Amino acid sequence: MTAPSSAPGNPAPITDLSALRIRARRRRQLNIYGLRVLVAVLVLGSWELTTRIGIVDQFFFGQPSGIARQLWIWITEETALGPLWQQVLVTMEETVLGFIVGTVLGVVIGVLLGRNRLLADVFSIYIKAANAIPRVVLGALFAISLGLDIRSKVATAAILVFFVVFFNAFQGVREVERNLIANARILGADDRRLTTEVIIPSALSWIIASLHISFGLALVGAVVGELFGATQGVGELIYSAEHNFNANGVFAGMLLLAAMALLAEAIITALENRLVRWRPPAVGSEVQI
Repeated sequence: MTAPSSAPGNPAPITDLSALRIRARRRRQLNIYGLRVLVAVLVLGSWELTTRIGIVDQFFFGQPSGIARQLWIWITEETALGPLWQQVLVTMEETVLGFIVGTVLGVVIGVLLGRNRLLADVFSIYIKAANAIPRVVLGALFAISLGLDIRSKVATAAILVFFVVFFNAFQGVREVERNLIANARILGADDRRLTTEVIIPSALSWIIASLHISFGLALVGAVVGELFGATQGVGELIYSAEHNFNANGVFAGMLLLAAMALLAEAIITALENRLVRWRPPAVGSEVQI
C-alpha cells in the first residue's frame, strides 16, 4: 500500500484534516450543549422534587413549576404593574442608557488620564476615594436629587459601569507598547492621530473585556434604582412580589434579568469578535463560557 501523495497538485490530506477538525469541533460543541442541558435538568429536577416532598419549603424558596406558571401568567395576562413587555422594556432602557453613559465617560476619562501623567497624579486620590464608596448606596442619593424617574436609574447604572471601564481603559493605555508609540511619532503622527489610530486600538481589548462585566453592573444599577423608588420595571416587579411573599414571582423576575444579561453578553461578544478580529487566538480559546 502506498502513502497518499503529498504533491502540490493533491491537497486531499489537508482537506481531510480540516474536515476532521470541523467534525471534532462540532462534536465538542454538541457535548457542551448536552452537558449544559443535563446540569439544568438535574438542578431544576432536584429543586422541584425537594419542594414537592417537603424537604425544601416552597413558600420561601419557590418551585420551578410555580416560577414557570408565574411567568406564563405575566405573559398571557399581565403583571400588577402592567404588561410584562413594558416592564422589561423600561428596565432595558435604563440599563442601556446607563451602560452607554458609563462606558463613554469611562473610556474618555480613562484615555485622558492614561495619556496625561500629571492629570493622573492629581486626580488619582479622588478616583480612589470615590471608588471606595459603596456605589449602590448612591442610588438613594440619586433618587433624592434626580427624582424617581428614569434619570436616577440611569445615573445609578452609569456610576457602576464607569469605574470598571475607566480602570480598564486607563490600564490599557498605560500598557501600550512604547516602541509602537515611538515609531508612530517618527512617522509623523500627531497627538490626535496617535490617540485615535494607535493607543485606543491597542487598548481596545482591555476596554471590551470590561464591557462583559459592565453590562451586568448596569443591570444591577437599574434594578437597584427601581428598588429605591419606581412605578415600572423588573426591579419594581420583584419588589412587589417580595412584599406579597411571592417567592415564585421574585425568582421569575430574576430569571427575566438573567435572560436580559445573557442576550447582552451575546451582543457584546459578537461586537468583540468583529472589532478585534486581528487578535490572535488565546491559549485555551476553544473553551467558551
